Amino acid sequence: MSRGAARTPPEPVQVIKGRRDAALAALAGAVPYIGFLGIRFDRRGDELTAVLPFDERLIGNPALPALHGGATAAFLEVAAIIELGWAAIWEDMEGAAATLATPDSVRPRLPKTIDFTIDYLRSGLPRDAYARARVNRSGRRYASVHVEAWQDNRARPFAQATGHFLMPERGGGG
Repeated sequence: MSRGAARTPPEPVQVIKGRRDAALAALAGAVPYIGFLGIRFDRRGDELTAVLPFDERLIGNPALPALHGGATAAFLEVAAIIELGWAAIWEDMEGAAATLATPDSVRPRLPKTIDFTIDYLRSGLPRDAYARARVNRSGRRYASVHVEAWQDNRARPFAQATGHFLMPERGGGG
């Protein structure tokens, strides 16, 4: 290379943000139950926070009232699966810039749950819930994830879970 060689200018921030948002939407869109529960994901760089907006139909015990344990479990499992999928595509997405610019160009392959253990720490209240997943180990075939869900105070989770997942094969078809 000569000293006078032109450098490729960096991508505009709107293009990068659009690519990341499209990839996350495609990933979440691959699981219809996410839409049924109304779960959405707030993204800051590579960090995701799952949000379960309060809905009256999520109440399991109207006498308390408390979130249904099944809705809580599904919320935690979805947060773990999407975090694993997001971590798996992040590096490819950032290296492939233009190839992942549209939702149609993202073909997410999500991990399959091997086991998922939930600790219900206190009743989920009738309000929005948040969850963050942390990947403890991720290899070519297996991953371990820890998830915590909270409502008003992140330091006081109402549920947590640990899951083990079979990772999809990389490359090739889905």
